[in-house]
Amino acid sequence: MRPRVIAIIGATATGKTALAITLAQGLGGEIINADSRQFYRGMDIGTAKPRPAERAAARHHLIDIANPDEALTLGTYLDSARAAFDDIFDRGAQPIVVGGTGQYVWALLEGWQVPRVPPNTALRARLEALAATNGNEAVVEELRSLDPASADSIDPRNLRRLMRAIEVTLETGRPFSAWQEKQQPDFDVTVIGLRLGRPALHASIDQRVDDMMSAGFLDEVRVLIAAGYHCDLPAMSAIGYRQLCEHIVGTLTLSEAIARMKTETHRLARMQHTWFKDTDPRVHWLDADAPTLIAQAHRIVSA
Repeated sequence: MRPRVIAIIGATATGKTALAITLAQGLGGEIINADSRQFYRGMDIGTAKPRPAERAAARHHLIDIANPDEALTLGTYLDSARAAFDDIFDRGAQPIVVGGTGQYVWALLEGWQVPRVPPNTALRARLEALAATNGNEAVVEELRSLDPASADSIDPRNLRRLMRAIEVTLETGRPFSAWQEKQQPDFDVTVIGLRLGRPALHASIDQRVDDMMSAGFLDEVRVLIAAGYHCDLPAMSAIGYRQLCEHIVGTLTLSEAIARMKTETHRLARMQHTWFKDTDPRVHWLDADAPTLIAQAHRIVSA
């Protein structure tokens, strides 16, 4: 029989971690992180990283694998995640992929063929300066001259993705869009999606932000800055870290920073829905606040 991977996906603050741990305990499972911000050491509170007790309850992989000033590409992630699959399968355990970073989730589950191109810091600096002066559309047009298909498909607000497309195209001599090939993985996949109605989702997000602040999120950011991880680092552009950096330098009041964190996380959840579609036939969608959630999830993975 082909081995199977279970995946738990959905927008932020829908309870993916809690469900994954419960399933892992019942199935002899181990969790593979697919949240791109949880890779970084020291970024714990603001990324909603599993707490020590949660990590003790089920073995976790691909958490705390890089420092905030290290570049971790999608290709690096896929290599590490596939190595984790092999290790888990070899020990007879059940891998459970958990995360809300849609690109990483589907790249892993669909067998994307991704170029191993390291970041080009000089190119990125030039493109960031171009965007700062002329807007992201100027970067879109530069990409269009190299790879029209990618220019049409990438969200123009996603500057990092636009830069990556240019970077890969120039380095490999092959359009970034041509790299979007898939190779059928050698495992089967069962995907559970967690969803909440918009009012409930926004309430859950807002409560999570308040809980993060109570848990010492502001101090976490100050410790990172004191350790030399400046606010201009890509990792520090994550929601929450960026706003608290602006508060620390005096651009925002604390209440303004918290309000922006909530608003930006609402927007992130909408963007996540473009990766995790309600109409996707591969996904078993469950209401995250259903009292029978765990029982429903167990039935799906036992089928």
